[in-house]
Amino acid sequence: MALNSSVFTFNRKGKLSELQLPAVMGILNITPDSFYTESRFYDENEILNYCGQMLSEGASIIDIGAVSTRPGAEYPGEGEELRRLMRAFPALRKAFPDTLFSIDTWNSKIAEAMLNIGADMINDISAGLMDQDMPEVILRHKCPYIIMHMKGDPKTMQSMTDYENLIREVNRFFIERLNYLRSIGIADIIIDPGFGFSKNIEQNYELLDKMQMLTYHGAPVLAGLSRKSMIYKALGITPEESLNGTTALNTIALMKGAGILRVHDVKEAVEVVGVLGKMAQS
Repeated sequence: MALNSSVFTFNRKGKLSELQLPAVMGILNITPDSFYTESRFYDENEILNYCGQMLSEGASIIDIGAVSTRPGAEYPGEGEELRRLMRAFPALRKAFPDTLFSIDTWNSKIAEAMLNIGADMINDISAGLMDQDMPEVILRHKCPYIIMHMKGDPKTMQSMTDYENLIREVNRFFIERLNYLRSIGIADIIIDPGFGFSKNIEQNYELLDKMQMLTYHGAPVLAGLSRKSMIYKALGITPEESLNGTTALNTIALMKGAGILRVHDVKEAVEVVGVLGKMAQS
């Protein structure tokens, strides 16, 4: 299957902007408990330096998360999530004024606070189902909205892996959420099939194999495969040893129609996009 090369046009602070796809989204975790230890950052200078490194390596979007969403994770509370973000985001916004910043949160009050001080988009693992006020915040700010498929929440999701037909149910979920969000006026939506969220290892690979069936919703597809358990548990290794497997799955995801790769390792993902782009030109 050919590389899905296109342009995502979206509203950014009242102006139309364009994102060339495929694009790479770099992960910036400011949490003490993310599953991949090397992605955790606390010190402001360390955060700024790592963000700059990802941008220099070719990241088009930086996704900032202040709460771990690994299986079984406990929510630290709205106050703690906000405290972590305020410790980092204002400095990032000032240091990188032209960068496209996404905030990884399902909490509408956190989203509102971050959009008010310069965030560009919201990445919501619950697609607005864990906080019913989130769509209203997105609509008011007219910003891009990433919605992910998940059943339950991070604490319960891995007990909710029963499907009659996985790809059909994921597609039905996106049809329902997209119809609702578009009906209230939200236009710029990206969909994320939710690898590792309420899916076991075999289901993750089935979803990846059939991911091209998610490309017909009129929304870019984001693939978040980076160093996940579907790689390291399948190979009997650790997240720290999972870069090679991540690169392999990112390659497959792009060939299946992914428009955005959400990754810990930007340089390697950008190289995958580059070589597949060359192949598409041949």
